Amino acid sequence: MADVEVGWLGGSGDGVDAAVAASPAATTATGAGQTATSTGGSPVPPAPGPLEPPERLRAMVPIIVFDVVGPLATYYCARAAGMSTVLALVVSGVLPAVRVLATVVQHRRLDAIGALVLSGIALGTVMGLASGSARLYLLDGIVPTVVLGFVCLLSLLSHRPVMFRVALETMGEDTAKGRAFAGMWQYATFRRIFRVITVVWGLVFLAESAVQAVIVESASINTAKQTSNLLPVAVLVLTFGWARNYGRRARERGENLLVGQGGAPQSVFPTTTA
Repeated sequence: MADVEVGWLGGSGDGVDAAVAASPAATTATGAGQTATSTGGSPVPPAPGPLEPPERLRAMVPIIVFDVVGPLATYYCARAAGMSTVLALVVSGVLPAVRVLATVVQHRRLDAIGALVLSGIALGTVMGLASGSARLYLLDGIVPTVVLGFVCLLSLLSHRPVMFRVALETMGEDTAKGRAFAGMWQYATFRRIFRVITVVWGLVFLAESAVQAVIVESASINTAKQTSNLLPVAVLVLTFGWARNYGRRARERGENLLVGQGGAPQSVFPTTTA
């Protein structure tokens, strides 16, 4: 389900860390909150820093509650109460929709990803109830993830890939952090890293969709329901783990290059929190 992954894409800081960590080759930050200077002498805004572990944990709590534990508990309770499989699946989809709608109310706007998630839930509900097929309901739930995968890959043809746009939108384009983040786009290394991140997420979304489709077609409905809620979380953890490692390696390469240019390695990555 796309709603599990996209709920944390912009807010985790990991994808952002990877891109920002690669930009030290072009920048020298003099400290948190201070202006950085490029090798050419022009002012460059300081890069935004990563989220701390407690913030990542808080970001995961609503995903675990509304997209994993809640839907599974609702599904099994509904089945135990005598509901049909399709109706139990539909009812279990209410909690993810509530989370998206709560985000809309909080931020007073519906972004493209939120709209995609809600449309996927609506499509699955309509097709499931109309056909009476639990497998069709679960297959329709994969559609947003497939779309998001293709959107990621196709966005590489645009000026800025979708993962950069998601990160920027999460920070807020009009905030100081957002403007500083957007200013990093002038560096080729920063752009390349975000394109790599976008490619990886696109391929991961498509691979996850393919695996889930096979499970829906070949396994029991209960198993398919469990994996539809648990698989995205596993994918999320693994992909962000890759992003953290990728960012760490990019940071090390950038620091080594900066040392070679006579810079100070400790100033490469500002210690401000997101």
